Amino acid sequence: PIDNVHALYYFLLILYSRNELTLTMARITNLLLLSATVGAVTAFTPGSNIARVQQRPAQADIPLKESFGFDFAEDQAENTPAVILGEANYKQWVGEIQENSFLNRQYNVVRRIRELDLLALTAEYGILSKLEKNGLDLATAESLLPKAEELGLLSLVGNNQQLLINLVAPLLVEPAPILLPVIAGALDVGAPAFFLAAAALAGAEGFLIVNDVEIPFIGLPAGALAGLLLLPLSVILGGVGVFFGGLKK
Repeated sequence: PIDNVHALYYFLLILYSRNELTLTMARITNLLLLSATVGAVTAFTPGSNIARVQQRPAQADIPLKESFGFDFAEDQAENTPAVILGEANYKQWVGEIQENSFLNRQYNVVRRIRELDLLALTAEYGILSKLEKNGLDLATAESLLPKAEELGLLSLVGNNQQLLINLVAPLLVEPAPILLPVIAGALDVGAPAFFLAAAALAGAEGFLIVNDVEIPFIGLPAGALAGLLLLPLSVILGGVGVFFGGLKK
């Protein structure tokens, strides 16, 4: 009987201790939740005295380094002469020691036009007279300049001179002796010729995609690669057709 009493006493004592431990943990948990809630609320309260996380500095305040800020990387200012330190200085130095350097070379548009005799070909095929026939004369071109400025086209050209001279100009000037007869024939027909050409290019792209045509030897889809050229040309030709159609009206 005495052992049973002791066992019952110890059982009640253990049960009481567990209840006290549970209540204590509950109090601690509630206190932590309350602290987190107060902290979250005060963090978004204007004028709060609680210290906030320091804001990330603006991008303009971060110095740009070729070492990416790593301590183990070399410092270009220590192992590079000042005369070629930086892209601008390097281009200037190359231009001083090499007159026709590839780095500073520009496509000479005027010289290539003269060498290819494009002005004589333009007159021979009657491009200007055919443009006037389709409604694009000098007065119309001048009246379109304010509209182009409103659309930002003139500013776009002015801000991308190097790209236009070295990339776009060769693509237009070099094949011009072959393209001028084609353009003259299209101008004879008018806007429908450009619509027809745009539809033909779009149809060719659709044919390549539908039939899963692949480029020989490399196995790449011809529709995906040719589309990089066919689709932009189709859009451009369609836009030219719309432009001349609007001038005629």
